Amino acid sequence: MWYHKPVVNEELLQSLPNLKIVASSGVGIDHLDLKLLSGYGVKASNTPFIVSSDTADLAMALMLASSRRLVEGYQMAVSPDTEYFPADWLGDAVSGATLGIIGMGSIGYKVAERAKAFEMKILYHNRNRRNKEEESAVGAVYCEKIHHLLQQSDFVLLSVNLMPATHKLIGKRELELMKPTATLINVSRGLVVDQDALVEALQNKVIKAAALDVTYPEPLPRDHPLLKLKNVIITPHMGTATKKTRLLMMENMIKSIQAGLMGLPIPHEVL
Repeated sequence: MWYHKPVVNEELLQSLPNLKIVASSGVGIDHLDLKLLSGYGVKASNTPFIVSSDTADLAMALMLASSRRLVEGYQMAVSPDTEYFPADWLGDAVSGATLGIIGMGSIGYKVAERAKAFEMKILYHNRNRRNKEEESAVGAVYCEKIHHLLQQSDFVLLSVNLMPATHKLIGKRELELMKPTATLINVSRGLVVDQDALVEALQNKVIKAAALDVTYPEPLPRDHPLLKLKNVIITPHMGTATKKTRLLMMENMIKSIQAGLMGLPIPHEVL
């Protein structure tokens, strides 16, 4: 499966009686009905760890682009109407700021490693707390309650898996807990955020900005209000989009398929 296609539903499974494995690209498995697959004796795999570095790089790129207003700056620099660069056109510093990471899995942790080089204060919220050595390595402080992280962070990064517990994890209440100077960055799934609440928060300056690699749907309708806001950066779900990583993803999927066909243990089987 690439970009969640083809859709694996009961109709497809009934038409493929010899199907043994579904190898899905990327980390997310919210598009897979694991119970349905299991009922047909079909196994599933994904490609989790090889996508982490590229996605973490993109998260940092989004943070920097949003805080330093790179898109607006580019537009100003190339505009035929620009006669001078205003001295009071300013962005926000990333170095020394507080980054709150919601979801400290492999991607979230790699973002923390990068953020440490920017001398950022790192807070994180996760289902399971990292061990002391991992926390110490990046200088991360655990927040048991998500609202403590939201209230303190200059940048809030979402890097969680989409599941019932994280569906619209960030809604109106959570956005109101954030600083009015804060930026929301999402590299997980669009449905982790209540998008209508986000539009309202951005329009009313409840938060300062958003940088999104994911939305719902993808792409957004061309008249969607998020596309009209200057304090939003949107990229086309490109966290894993480098030549090296896409090749590794495909190689991993092939290995899983070969193992599934031969009845061997499947690398990165999704249980």
